[in-house]
Amino acid sequence: MNATDYFSGFLLGLSLIFAIGSQNAFVLKQGLKREHIFFICLFCAVSDALLISAGVAGFGAVTTRYPQVVHLAKLAGVTFLLGYGLLSLYASITASHALTTNGQVVTSLKKALLLCFGFTWLNPHVYLDTLVLVGMVSTGASSKLIFTGGAVSASFFFFFALGYGARLLTPLFAKPKAWNILDAMVGILMWYLAWHLYQS
Repeated sequence: MNATDYFSGFLLGLSLIFAIGSQNAFVLKQGLKREHIFFICLFCAVSDALLISAGVAGFGAVTTRYPQVVHLAKLAGVTFLLGYGLLSLYASITASHALTTNGQVVTSLKKALLLCFGFTWLNPHVYLDTLVLVGMVSTGASSKLIFTGGAVSASFFFFFALGYGARLLTPLFAKPKAWNILDAMVGILMWYLAWHLYQS
C-alpha cells in the first residue's frame, strides 16, 4: 500500500469537506436530534465516494467541456438554499422544541434523505471540489486507486464523526431557546451560502 497516496487523498478529502456548509449543518442538526444519523451519514459519505471516484476517473473533463452543467446546478442550489433558509428562519420564530431522547422521530427518513439529497447533489461546489479538483490532484498520484481510497475514507470518517459527535452538545440543546438560536443560525448560513453561490 502506498501510504503517501493514501494520506494525500485523505487529507485532501478532509480539507474539502471540513468547512461548515449547508450539508454539514444539516448533518449536525440531525445528529443533535438523533434522527436517522446512520443513514444520513451513510448517504453523504456514499455520495462523496461516487463523486470522488468519478472525478478521479476523469469526469472532471466533462464539466470543464460543458460548463452549463455546473451553471444549472448552481441555479438549483441557490433556489434550494433560499427555500430551506426561509423555513429555518421561520422555525426560529415559531417553533418551541427541546431536545428529546425518548426515541420519538419527528422527521421521516424519506424527508430527511430528500433534504440531504438537495444539500449534497444541488451544490455545484461539490462537483467542482470532487469532480474537478480531486480529479486534477489525483493525476499526480502513483496509484489512483489508493488515492481514491484515502479521499473516500476521509468522507466516511468526517460525516460519521460529525453526526455521532453532535450528541456531545445534547445538554446545551435540552433548552428550546438553543434550538431557536440554531434554527436562526442555520437560516442565516443558508442565505449567506445562497448569496455566495450566486456571486461565484
